[in-house]
Amino acid sequence: MDFLAPFIEVYTPDNIKFLLEGFGLTLKVAAISIVLSFIVGGLIGTLRYARIPVISQLLAVIVETIRNIPLLLIIFFTYFALPEIGIEMEITSAVIAALTVFESAMLSEIIRSGLNSIEKGQVEAGRATGLNYIQTLRYIIMPQALRRMVPPIVSQFISLLKDTSLAVVIALPDLLHNGQIIYAQNGSYVIPVFVIVSLMYFIVNFALSLVARRLELKKT
Repeated sequence: MDFLAPFIEVYTPDNIKFLLEGFGLTLKVAAISIVLSFIVGGLIGTLRYARIPVISQLLAVIVETIRNIPLLLIIFFTYFALPEIGIEMEITSAVIAALTVFESAMLSEIIRSGLNSIEKGQVEAGRATGLNYIQTLRYIIMPQALRRMVPPIVSQFISLLKDTSLAVVIALPDLLHNGQIIYAQNGSYVIPVFVIVSLMYFIVNFALSLVARRLELKKT
């Protein structure tokens, strides 16, 4: 009974509401970052696939640099360093910007690899039918590549959702931050809070993983 007491004390309507408010912000930040990073990453990946002189090489350097920098460092840079050069953002926007930069680099590699996985003969066949390069990419290469890219893209989105928890270091009032506020009241609340926070993350991430698995099975 002593073991269950902290759970009973923590799982009150007010605390659950407080955690859900934080989780709502977590999902909002993740959703906006997913959309933006997919757009930016898709553009970068496509440009690199096209091997445009200079631009492709420059993007490659940028992508590899970002991919080899810890996300936490990018979050710190966005929130603390950019204001020093006159670029100020409120905390939510700073986190979204940091996540978008990092995930765009990751997604661009997935998209570039997906496009490269399509046989070169497909491009030649498209050009032979009278399509220009952009039309060939749009109507022949991209549809086939997207089917192969969907599972790893969904997996990357799962990673992005989990990565939002890193924003707790700059006090973004997300799920983990609100959980910390609750268990700061009493040391015995740590386990109950971690249990429910983990469960919330698990439900969403497991649902996304099932989607990825289903898409993978359809692909095969």
